[in-house]
Amino acid sequence: MTAQTLHPRVQVVWVLRAVLLSALVTAPFAGGAYLEYLPRWAPVAVGAVALTLTVAHALLRYRRWSYEIREDAIYLDRGVITQVRTTVPLVRIQHVDSRRGPIERSVGLASCVVYTAGSRGADVRIPGLTPDGASDLREELKRLAIRADGEDAV
Repeated sequence: MTAQTLHPRVQVVWVLRAVLLSALVTAPFAGGAYLEYLPRWAPVAVGAVALTLTVAHALLRYRRWSYEIREDAIYLDRGVITQVRTTVPLVRIQHVDSRRGPIERSVGLASCVVYTAGSRGADVRIPGLTPDGASDLREELKRLAIRADGEDAV
């Protein structure tokens, strides 16, 4: 299987989060300008810089996110500033969920969450999938994990 990318609509979710984060960063500066502690241009400048950086990060994040399912493992490649490559051996998979939060539902997307054996919080989330794609991926990983566990059993 070749490397898979995320559905382009996930960019909408990530850009909306970027806009919200920019607004939160800008709010104290707007308050300072309102109370005349800061010049009136300060919140505009901070907001413009924050919006530019967070939206650019969201778009680059989409471009850098990919995953690949092979017979032995799941391979994930992601990250903008720090590139993260994760390998999840199929024999370590405990269970797989498909998940749709309210924001994902509003744009017609879902995520696939792979829970692994090992330390607490050892899970991998693949965002930006269509609901059918998330279900198909969940079933494929379940099938591959069962087969891998059977081959690894004593």
